[in-house]
Amino acid sequence: MNKKHVVVVFSGGLDSTALLMWHLVQRHKVHALSFDYGQRHRRELDSALTITTVLRRTYAMTHSIVDLTHVGQFFGGNSQTDKSIPVPEGHYTDETMKLTVVPNRNMIMLAVATGVAIAEGAGIVSYGAHSGDHAIYPDCRPDFAAAMGIAIRKGNAPAPRLATPFINMSKSELLCIGSRLGAPFEHTWSCYKSGYEYHCGKCGTCVERREAFEHAGVPDPTKYMDKVPVLP
Repeated sequence: MNKKHVVVVFSGGLDSTALLMWHLVQRHKVHALSFDYGQRHRRELDSALTITTVLRRTYAMTHSIVDLTHVGQFFGGNSQTDKSIPVPEGHYTDETMKLTVVPNRNMIMLAVATGVAIAEGAGIVSYGAHSGDHAIYPDCRPDFAAAMGIAIRKGNAPAPRLATPFINMSKSELLCIGSRLGAPFEHTWSCYKSGYEYHCGKCGTCVERREAFEHAGVPDPTKYMDKVPVLP
């Protein structure tokens, strides 16, 4: 398998965009894989398309969107796929943020990405888990990634390696890396709410996004609802 060929799980958010740039600058052959699982914040898929269109002007890469909407309809009980559940506002450390957990999301995405990697002869499957996600999302923790890596190797021969280069970094640390590499963060989308032209600025991902830029000392290009001037 080609160790320079990477399948990247790519949402169109800050983390996966930094990850995408991290692989591209190493001149890896990259296939960015996005997923439509019926998420409320489908706006992120538009960002994924914009970002990959911009990056293809400089780097050799491909981008695909995998349709999982027929599967996603069964992922109820969370604010991301069940529109009857409001998106909680506040910080990721708040108990309410557990409502944003989509059951088994990363395992499903990584399983699909692994299948694509094997079909293409790619030696690496990569996703942008980081330490800030550990408290809320079990499938972003080091023990999950280690177990998933073993499952990929046990279930396939030959098998790609599962890469998680940011798993022990904070969001601000990976943002600094992405900024130095020239990641187009101005095109990324984080907000979990739908129907807005700008980020709401209040949901967990918006709060985390704001804090990451502030702690990293990187200018925040994001337009938030509470910063948009009201026309008379």
